[in-house]
Amino acid sequence: MTGASIFIQDDLEISDTELEILAGIISFYSVIGSLAAGRTSDWLGRRYTMALAAAIFFAGSILMGFATNYAFLMCGRFVAGIGVGYALMIAPVYTAEVAPSSARGFLASFSEIFINIGVLFGFISNFVFAGLPEHISWRVMFLIGAVPPILIFAGVLILMPESPRWLVMQGRLDEAAAVLAKTSDSPEEAALRFEEIKSAAADEERGHEEGVWRELLVRPTPVVRRIVIAAVGIHFFQQASGMDTVGLYSPRIFEKAGITSRNKKLGASVAMGFIKTIFILVATFFLDRVGRRPLLLTSAGGIILSFLALASALLVIDRQAEGEKSKAALGVTIAAVLSLMATYSIGLGPITWVYSSEIFPLRLRAQGVSLGAGTNRVISGVLTMSFISLYKAISISGAFFLDAGIALIGWFFFYFFLPETKGRSLEEMEKLFEQKEKQVGKVEALVENVTPIILRTDQET
Repeated sequence: MTGASIFIQDDLEISDTELEILAGIISFYSVIGSLAAGRTSDWLGRRYTMALAAAIFFAGSILMGFATNYAFLMCGRFVAGIGVGYALMIAPVYTAEVAPSSARGFLASFSEIFINIGVLFGFISNFVFAGLPEHISWRVMFLIGAVPPILIFAGVLILMPESPRWLVMQGRLDEAAAVLAKTSDSPEEAALRFEEIKSAAADEERGHEEGVWRELLVRPTPVVRRIVIAAVGIHFFQQASGMDTVGLYSPRIFEKAGITSRNKKLGASVAMGFIKTIFILVATFFLDRVGRRPLLLTSAGGIILSFLALASALLVIDRQAEGEKSKAALGVTIAAVLSLMATYSIGLGPITWVYSSEIFPLRLRAQGVSLGAGTNRVISGVLTMSFISLYKAISISGAFFLDAGIALIGWFFFYFFLPETKGRSLEEMEKLFEQKEKQVGKVEALVENVTPIILRTDQET
């Protein structure tokens, strides 16, 4: 959409407001898919849900590619958005449930890796097809997106086993044991994982009788409430920091900095895609070695500094006399955008999906991850549908100073609220958050006991 939007706006003669709605609405549509995916994956299984997502993606790409007007294109975005929601929910859940704990972070980050490889291919297709006639170029950019879903559909049905945890939930224990034997580091680990999954699944019937959504949102235990806040919070700050708007509207950012050629703007976007892909590959090799928290906190810190640099450079450009160009400000703008891509991809990008997919108890996992994905898409939609209006109101530099402030709040949330999950089995997560809840309870009790003493001392003084 990043490059296609340039040609769509000229070809269909739509306004900035219509363009930002078209760009951002897919995130709202994807909420429907992500919420539906939880129930679908519990009913059909994780594997067939992925095949269904691929079929929806294929249909969405075809509809967008053959759109003849704005309304038709919006229908294509609706279908594609449902596929986005399904995929964002089911891919990390499936990987987390299949992977052994020793490599879960590495493998669960694959969904984010290939999302970014797909984004890179999108940038490349923008650049390659930009030379076609205007009314054809953006349509080909969408139609080429119908190829990967075919490969995904075939790969899922031919190569991929079903999730052992889902098989246990269905009472298909022999099949689950066979999958675990193939996906564990040793027979002993396979047997241990099998017993842990069966123990966790014993609560499944009770959870469904009480209602999963009720247990998540209406009457959660203190531990479940903390898990929900952690999952929703990490998704909120991933998107509220504004990274999707930087990627989607990068041609406008580069134009503001002084790059006016279409090809140069699209070329800069390709460079941005390469940086994202390279650094997310780096992150996968450190997730299970360094841990989630160090990478997450380093990433958030880098995002804050990069946004401050970008906002400052654009502020200098805003204050320049008309016709005057600052090569230094242009260089800082490009470097800051690339730095944003790198720091985001080394932590906050992949870890958000890894972390939220591994912390929920088995009985709540599908719906819990759906809740996180839904939050992610709503915030993304709000920001991408309002970014142009926002920067026209407070300036583009003001918008990025605001993003830096939100990212700073996110850093404190990550530091104080998210425990380390490296090396823990999925079945241990509830105990981990229970320990964290007890630690918080002790701190609160200490504060309650110390506060009266401080107040008395203050009065006496």
